[in-house]
Amino acid sequence: MADNSIQVLVVEDEQEIRELMALHLLRQGYRVTECSSAEEALNEMNRQNFHVYVLDWMLPGLSGVEIVEKIKSQNSQTSVLMVTAKAEPQDIVAGLEKGADDYLTKPFNPSVFLARVKALLRRTQVAAAPASDQNDVVLSGLRINFKTYEISYNGEPLHLTPSEFKLLGTLVQNQGVVLTREQLIENIQGEGINVVGRTIDTHVFGLRKKLGEWGDRIETIRGVGYRVKVDFA
Repeated sequence: MADNSIQVLVVEDEQEIRELMALHLLRQGYRVTECSSAEEALNEMNRQNFHVYVLDWMLPGLSGVEIVEKIKSQNSQTSVLMVTAKAEPQDIVAGLEKGADDYLTKPFNPSVFLARVKALLRRTQVAAAPASDQNDVVLSGLRINFKTYEISYNGEPLHLTPSEFKLLGTLVQNQGVVLTREQLIENIQGEGINVVGRTIDTHVFGLRKKLGEWGDRIETIRGVGYRVKVDFA
């Protein structure tokens, strides 16, 4: 459904790619501002606020990673999607650690690009909504109640450990967004729960077994972390 209240800034120095992204965003009804350099992007950032920033890494002037830092210093809740040809795990980790919320490597499928933008918008809306509205989350047959700590799949109750519940809840609430192991550790750490290093991988393995076919939706991002695949339906 179109939403012309959503403002997106696309920063990409390759004209064809920039226009392709803008075209698909405009077709969704979003309001799009295009920039071909870091300087233009910074000027636009000073003029208005955006719901989502789409940034190339390699730009004239400042790099996209440097722009991410400036964006997050102004508003930590603003969503940033990096679209880059730098696809090595260490590059992806560097971008995420600097504050990018997700990444997409070139060349990309336009439908996947749109799905990533929509996922970031959903996450922003979840963060802005009152906690009481988020007690019950349903995703493709999986139902999680964050108030009663009950979880079921296709009506059948599942029995998860506290760590597994927190891990799955975090991934589902951030559907489509890549979460590093470090971010997941921070989210599920708590009283009586101590998580270190690669134990996240062990929890994910256990979750996949308990969730059955739904567990296939938990995607491993090599060298980075995990995400729950976007529901394209």
